[in-house]
Amino acid sequence: MQLMDELQRRLEGESSLFRAQLLREDIARLSKLGELAHAADEYGAFTKAAMRLGWTQGDARTQELAGPLTALLDAVYAYYRGGGGDTAATQAAGEAAGTTQMQPRDAAQEARIAAAWHELHRVRMERLVGCLSNPVPRPTD
Repeated sequence: MQLMDELQRRLEGESSLFRAQLLREDIARLSKLGELAHAADEYGAFTKAAMRLGWTQGDARTQELAGPLTALLDAVYAYYRGGGGDTAATQAAGEAAGTTQMQPRDAAQEARIAAAWHELHRVRMERLVGCLSNPVPRPTD
């Protein structure tokens, strides 16, 4: 997966211990997502396990990331299991046809994963920084 390669390259050049640790944890999560996608019998089992990979400390606030995290899970599952659209529908069609094995990956799948990752990362960092700072009202336009 290109995203994992990109994160690994960033880790190799990272001087901040904090950012390096976050990158190591993210690489481990993405690796685990791949393992889960391979091993899952069905999409629901995959998402149930994938939502508990420590996306937030102790997964206490993971539900706040549900939207962008679900988009990432859909993209990763499609990447490893084949398909590019709605994952539940893709899986149902594949199971009906008896074809749930790995399919070749393409640039569109890689782009979908990257876009979902960047949105998840943005929202997650917003929550992380938000929980570390004093509450300040958002400016009004």
